[in-house]
Amino acid sequence: MSEIRAPSGFGLELDRVTLERARRGEMTAFAAIYERFGGPCYNLALRVLGEPAAAEDIVQEIFLKLMGSLRGFRGDAPFGAWLKRMTANATIDALRAHQRFRDEDPDALFEAMPALAADAEDRADAWSMLMRLPPRARAVVILHEVEGYTHKEMAELFGQSESYSKSILARALKRLNDVVAEPGSKEAMDHA
Repeated sequence: MSEIRAPSGFGLELDRVTLERARRGEMTAFAAIYERFGGPCYNLALRVLGEPAAAEDIVQEIFLKLMGSLRGFRGDAPFGAWLKRMTANATIDALRAHQRFRDEDPDALFEAMPALAADAEDRADAWSMLMRLPPRARAVVILHEVEGYTHKEMAELFGQSESYSKSILARALKRLNDVVAEPGSKEAMDHA
């Protein structure tokens, strides 16, 4: 599971028959759910955490939890949205558990950001640039810009205010834009 799979699988619907079979504990139904949603769960976790092994751990954790919590799924939201939320929560929890930055001050997060390499290949590679963001900043960028989370939803996920995620997002996007606009300028990263 170390390669990145195509996104957008959370939008797939889960048929009622498979859902009911899974609620009864049928392993073939769980296998079908994993086949359909395992890739999107992995992709989300990988994009936020940046570590294939950590993403695999998240997927394993989610599907183990799913066995116990599937009976609690009421169907108020599409199954994929519910599972996406579970995955995002588990990913944020993993960030918290392994967070190197105990200081919740957004400025402190960005002071520790390493300068991006100056060669053309790294400048052109958005994935490489995202991986160089601090973990929490990368999570905010990916959850907001890629996964479509609102600042209100991220505030709930991170246990912070909406202004916290707005500040992290603005700084991260500015930092990335500065690097793209001034590809040879290390000062763009140092003074953002």
